[in-house]
Amino acid sequence: MRIALKHQILMAPAAVLLLMTLLLGFLQYTYWDLSQKRAQLQKIGTIIISLTQANMAAQRMYDLGRQHELRSSEFLIREDQVQDLLDRLEEMHAHLAMAVQRILPLMDLEEDRATELQDIVDQLNPRRGLDLPHFLANMSRLQPQLADLSTRTQQMREATQPVKSNDLDKLMDRAALVSVIVLGAAIPVGILLSLYFSRRILRRVQRLSDTAGNIVRGDLTPPAAPEVVRDELDDLTLSIYRMTEQLIRVVGTEKLLEGAEEERRRIAMDIHDQTLSDLSSILRGLQFLQKQELCRDQAELLEDELKSTITDLRHLMDNLHPQTLEILGLGAALQSHLERYASKGETPEYHLYVAPEVDVLGLSRQTKLALYRIAVEAIHNVVKHARASRYEVNLDVREDQVVLSVEDNGIGFDIRQVAHGGGRGLNNIRERARTIGGQVSWGASRFSTGTRFELILPMSNPGRNSA
Repeated sequence: MRIALKHQILMAPAAVLLLMTLLLGFLQYTYWDLSQKRAQLQKIGTIIISLTQANMAAQRMYDLGRQHELRSSEFLIREDQVQDLLDRLEEMHAHLAMAVQRILPLMDLEEDRATELQDIVDQLNPRRGLDLPHFLANMSRLQPQLADLSTRTQQMREATQPVKSNDLDKLMDRAALVSVIVLGAAIPVGILLSLYFSRRILRRVQRLSDTAGNIVRGDLTPPAAPEVVRDELDDLTLSIYRMTEQLIRVVGTEKLLEGAEEERRRIAMDIHDQTLSDLSSILRGLQFLQKQELCRDQAELLEDELKSTITDLRHLMDNLHPQTLEILGLGAALQSHLERYASKGETPEYHLYVAPEVDVLGLSRQTKLALYRIAVEAIHNVVKHARASRYEVNLDVREDQVVLSVEDNGIGFDIRQVAHGGGRGLNNIRERARTIGGQVSWGASRFSTGTRFELILPMSNPGRNSA
């Protein structure tokens, strides 16, 4: 399965980023593990200190309670001594309660064990009254609780490995080694992936470039069209394939038109060199017969018919290949054609404007002939179909474009016919415009009714100055 072009380009940096992400994840995990160990050791240290404080406070409270018991039995205790004892017991109880409060959140004790320990500490509070037997009994209950906490703390300490300086050195060495390995692997992997995908892309681009160069040099062999478009280069290949096919059709149409024009030119020359020459000889013979009395009337009649035939042949020659176009230029050829139309009578009034710059642009013979044929076809459509009383023909230069327009005030026609192909005349106009790189359009006339035909030919068209 071919990877999309944008994914191939991103593959190398993505692989490097992935390896770097894994490295960062490893370093983060290492730091987190070290932090966890340090936090656990700190927690155990806090428990040990608090437990030591609790044991000392409990032991001191027990000793004070025993002393009070002995003095009470000998009736040697005074009232001020009792108050001093209570004060000292309260101080020790505060230390005990504070130590237990720090221990309970740090140790995972069963709820009933924690409740029992808290209850014992509360009952040992001297402010609740000093009942010596009850006090000593609670102290006896407290000692096993503290001993059990000491045992659990020792187990926690044994289960947690201490973080030593050597361990930290090893950890740092391992992190540095892994970092070097990952970085050392990421750079070659990124380079190899970049070379692999870039060479694949460049080979395909080079093939397309060679194909495009061959097309420019005239070898219209299209690249093989991909069956399935998988990436952007496949899309470009398909576009070049379609462009080449379209170019083949355009070139074929152009060569066909060139061949037709050349054939028209040959026929016109044959008519001029042979047929007109023969008819001119016949005309001279008729003119000689006019001098004879017996044949004068018939000769004059035949002379008129022959002159009309010669005139028609000259018009036919001009239609086949207009000599005026090659001799006097595009504007004169259009003027001559319009005058011939007007001489037939019953034709619409016309107005012709040809910009002076048109004949000095250096348009190729093929371009001028195509513009002439397109204008003649558009004029023919107006005269034959538009039912117009007036039409205008303009050939102008606007910035970097040659603009040909034919506009009438006739009945118009459905512009949608153009989108659906139209008649032969419209197709001829489109094909001739395509061969010279022009764009044609039909729209509403600036008159109240009628149609406007327009052809726009970019002057930057590389073929316009070709010989």
